[in-house]
Amino acid sequence: MGRPLKVSKPEPATNNSEPVPAKTTMTLPLKHVAIIMDGNRRWADQRKLPRLSGHKEGVKSLKRLVRHAGSIGLEYLTVYAFSSENWQRSREEVRYLFELFSNVLRDEFDELSENRVRLRFIGDMSTIPARLKKSFERSMEESKHNTGLNLQVAINYGSRLEITQAAKRIAAEAAAGLLAPADITEELLNSYLFTGEIPDPEMMIRTGGEMRLSNYLLWQAAYSELYITPILWPDFTPENFDEAIEEYAQRNRRYGGD
Repeated sequence: MGRPLKVSKPEPATNNSEPVPAKTTMTLPLKHVAIIMDGNRRWADQRKLPRLSGHKEGVKSLKRLVRHAGSIGLEYLTVYAFSSENWQRSREEVRYLFELFSNVLRDEFDELSENRVRLRFIGDMSTIPARLKKSFERSMEESKHNTGLNLQVAINYGSRLEITQAAKRIAAEAAAGLLAPADITEELLNSYLFTGEIPDPEMMIRTGGEMRLSNYLLWQAAYSELYITPILWPDFTPENFDEAIEEYAQRNRRYGGD
């Protein structure tokens, strides 16, 4: 395990710009953080604002965090943007979210590329609007050689669906004689998941205070350290992120041992 994270204070903003991200002065104790970005609608309710405005503020919070995570040298960040259960929300909200995803990708992709961020969208893309799906595919292709932060955005993602689809694919290959039962291992099943190319997260952060995983990375988070904070996602800052990593560094990860 690396040493606790220590960062210098951000430099002050100039000309109404955002603060310059802090720089790491010590080794990060982990490679991959997953986040359940919860609390956008409650944030808006508390301020008597339209709920859709909470999602817009949540995007600002994510943008700040992606900049910060890259600046401190985090290798992987996976965020839960739209679950397979979110289709149950109002048609207006779902449509707004998809428009927001499209606009953010259009407006922010150049900056992500400049910061060498590699983008992956994970989830069931079969029901995503065709134009948005093409945007996802194009951004993944254009960023695949970037060597900075690996940013995974879970869209139309549900862990049970993910595992079920993986099992179906394995079963089909077994039925075709391409796999024998003895070939089916944890490593093999893992390779069929949406996250097959990336390591499991060492820590999962959930904002908004709810005490559940919400069908997110159930397989991958088997040994993730959980960090639950009551802070609503639009209010979650890079400093809050650093505090979570510092707490992680103090934990004793025994993996079932003494």
